[in-house]
Amino acid sequence: MFSNRNVLFLTAFCLFLGGCSATQTGFLGLAPAGDRKEYVEARDLYSEGNYPEAIHHLSDYIYKTKNVKRREARAYRLLGMSYEQLGQLSKALEVYLEALEFHPQNVPLLLAAASLYQRTDLTDRSIDLYERALAEEPNNLEALAGQGANYSKMGFYSKARSFYDRFFELNPSAEPIYRARYAETFLRQRNYKDAFIHITMALEEDNSSPDFWLLSAKAARGLGRPQEALANLNAAIMLAPQRQDLLANKALWLYELQRYTESAQIAQQILSQAPANQLARLVLAMDEYYLGNKKDSASLMRQIVEDDPDTFTGKVTQLLLKQLHF
Repeated sequence: MFSNRNVLFLTAFCLFLGGCSATQTGFLGLAPAGDRKEYVEARDLYSEGNYPEAIHHLSDYIYKTKNVKRREARAYRLLGMSYEQLGQLSKALEVYLEALEFHPQNVPLLLAAASLYQRTDLTDRSIDLYERALAEEPNNLEALAGQGANYSKMGFYSKARSFYDRFFELNPSAEPIYRARYAETFLRQRNYKDAFIHITMALEEDNSSPDFWLLSAKAARGLGRPQEALANLNAAIMLAPQRQDLLANKALWLYELQRYTESAQIAQQILSQAPANQLARLVLAMDEYYLGNKKDSASLMRQIVEDDPDTFTGKVTQLLLKQLHF
């Protein structure tokens, strides 16, 4: 047992720290053993996938006292993650932002909030929080990759690459998805050579992604290698045969190669799945025109304009109707 002298020392020490709650039993404002157990139970519930109960336990753990020293960053982080698992992103963000009021330099919380802002298209706010995270940890890989994705989304592709360059320097064996995102920054700037180099590196690590093959196909097409582009696009379609965007690209590229019959078959396949797909209908109309079926072509174009004349495809179709003089 403590002597009176030790009790006096502990009392003075608590006062020096700014005061200790009557419910606290440890130094530096640590939660009592019973409360720590409650956090562990919440963590176990999260691991088991019981997110509603994890939220219940964590809310009790965080909010049952007004002493903010007990509002631990790890508990807030787990509470936000629980809301994320339930798809309640706005609630998760609310938790993270509240936590950052008490822990403004906590990197995991900054990253969590930045990621959510990114997922909800609030890119400017995401950039600000990733910057704060990098101010604390300049080599944080998640923050570097996050900023790369943000600036790429905003169209600042060279700026995006500056973050990816640092990311790859620190993590040369990064997952291929990051190499693919890097490749896309080159593709967006029509630097097809470097885009093709980097997407090929991604495909060497993972050739199971239709998006990787599509990016490779677009780079090959930009390099003036249409047959290679079509082969890579076919690889993407083999992996995702129902994806309308892949089929639409194939129909359009076959049309450009003057392979009108094959292009028309792909366009009809799309329309059998999605009768309102205007792009597929326009490609089919142009195929029919060059196959000599001008009456069918005119009918398809008029249907596009009747359905929705204000879309980009609708406006292009109106111009074609005037130029082709059906």
